[in-house]
Amino acid sequence: MAWKNLGEFLRALESQGDLVRVRSQVASRLEITEIALRALRRDGPALLFENVGGSKIPVAINVLASPRRIASALGASSVDEPAERIRRLLRFRPPAGLGAILTDPAGTLEQLQQLRALAPKRVNKGACQEEETDRPDLDQLPILTCWPKDGGPTITFPLVVTRNPETGDNAVGVYRLQKYSSSTLGAHWQTHRAGAENFRRYQRRGERMPVAVVIGADPATVFAGLSPVPEGISRFAFSGFLRGESLPLVPCRTVPLEVPAEAEIVLEGYADPKERHVEGPFGDHTGYYSLPEEFPVIHITHVTHRSSPVYLTTVTGKPPTEDAILGQSVSRLFLPVIQAVLPEVVDLDLPLEGIFINVAIVAIRKSYPQHARKVMHALWGLGQMMFTRYIVVVDHDVDPHDHGEVLYRVGLQADPQVDLEHVFGPVDQLSVSNREENQGGKLGIDATKKWKEEGYPRPWPEEARMDPAVVARVDELLKSDPVLSRLLPSRPPS
Repeated sequence: MAWKNLGEFLRALESQGDLVRVRSQVASRLEITEIALRALRRDGPALLFENVGGSKIPVAINVLASPRRIASALGASSVDEPAERIRRLLRFRPPAGLGAILTDPAGTLEQLQQLRALAPKRVNKGACQEEETDRPDLDQLPILTCWPKDGGPTITFPLVVTRNPETGDNAVGVYRLQKYSSSTLGAHWQTHRAGAENFRRYQRRGERMPVAVVIGADPATVFAGLSPVPEGISRFAFSGFLRGESLPLVPCRTVPLEVPAEAEIVLEGYADPKERHVEGPFGDHTGYYSLPEEFPVIHITHVTHRSSPVYLTTVTGKPPTEDAILGQSVSRLFLPVIQAVLPEVVDLDLPLEGIFINVAIVAIRKSYPQHARKVMHALWGLGQMMFTRYIVVVDHDVDPHDHGEVLYRVGLQADPQVDLEHVFGPVDQLSVSNREENQGGKLGIDATKKWKEEGYPRPWPEEARMDPAVVARVDELLKSDPVLSRLLPSRPPS
C-alpha cells in the first residue's frame, strides 16, 4: 500500500509496536543523537520525541533505520519485491497489437498501470500549506546538532528541490543544510549532484536559484529522494512507481517549484549565485568530521507546514547508522538496473563496514578473459558507483554477502602482482583519504578463478568438497542419534 503521508506511516508503525513515543524532555543538541544511535544498534523501533527543548514540534528519527521498516515504507514484505517490479518494468515492451494484450492481459495491464503511476499528479492545495508565514524563523524547528564539534545545527533529512532553468525539469536530492541564522542555511551539495549542477546553471545566467526544502514527506518519497535514479528520471516520478500510485504535488506559494502536497514542512527561498559561506565541520557518514568549506547560502523567505507538523530527521556517523542501512536497501532495489546494463552480474553487496559506497563486492558469471576488469570499469562509469573506491569481483557461485567467504577468495585467488586494477577518477567529496578535492584512486580486485587465456600457466585446481550422498546420509544419522544431533550442525560449513 502507498502511505499517504509521514503521520499515517508513523501511526502504522506504532500499532505494530515498531515506534515508541518519548515523552521525557530531551535536547536537540547531542542528546537525541545518542539515544537514536543506541536504539538503532539494538535494532530498536522508530522514535518520536514529543518534548524537545526549545521547540513545540515533535522529532521523528530512526524511521527508516531497519530493513523491515524500509520494506513497510515501500508497501512490501522486503525490498526484493519492488526490486522485482523494477526488473519487470525494465523488461516491458509496449504490446504489439490486441493479440499481445489478449495473450497476457493481467501482465500487460499491471505494467501499463505502473507506467501511468510514474507521472505525479498536480493538485491545487495540500496539507503542507495548512499554515504559512512570510516571516520565517528556523529557530522554531528542532534542528539537531548531532556531534560535539559540528559547525551548527543541521537539517539532515531534507528533500531539496531545484529546477534546471534550461529544461524546466525538477531535481530532488537529500543534502544536509547547516543553519546559519533564523532565515539562512548552508547548502552542502557535492559538486557531482544535480542540485550543484543546477546552481552552476543559474550562476552562468547571473540569476538567483529558487529552492524548496521539504521536511517529512511520505516514506516512499523520502526513499526515492535518496535513490540513484538515472539522469532524466524524476525522483517524484520514481516515488509514484514505489508507491504504486501518483504522488500529489502542489505549487509552492512563492517559488516556481512543486513539492509533495502531504509533506510536513516546506521552506521556500533562493540561493544567490554570488554568495557563499563556510559550512561545517560536520560528523559525516565516514565517522569523521568533514572539513569546513564554502558552500552556497539558501535564504528562506516563506514557510508552509501542516497545522501539527512532525520534524523528520536522521543521524550520520560511523556505521551502522540509518543512512548506511538505507544505502544497502537502495543497492538491493537497484540491482535490476545494474543487471540491465551488466547482465553478467549475479549479485552485489555494499557492506556497512565499507560505508555502503566505498566498497562493493560483485559476483559475476564469467564468460571471457578479463571479464572481471570489464565489470569494474563499467560499474565505475555507472552513476553514483563512480564513488566506489574498492570493487571486489568474485565468481557467480560465491555469495558476495558472506564476507568471510569473499575474504577467503581474495586471499586465495587474487595475485597482487597481476589481479589489481588501479584507476584514478571522481570520488566521494567526503572521503577522508582524498589528496585532491573530489578525486582520488580506486582499486579493483579480481578474485575470480583464473583462466589459461588470462596468463595463468597451470590448470586451476579443483575445490575439495564432500560427496553429497555422504552429506545426506549424515543428515539422516543426526535425526536418529541424540548425542550427535546435539554436537553437530545439520549441515557442515561449505
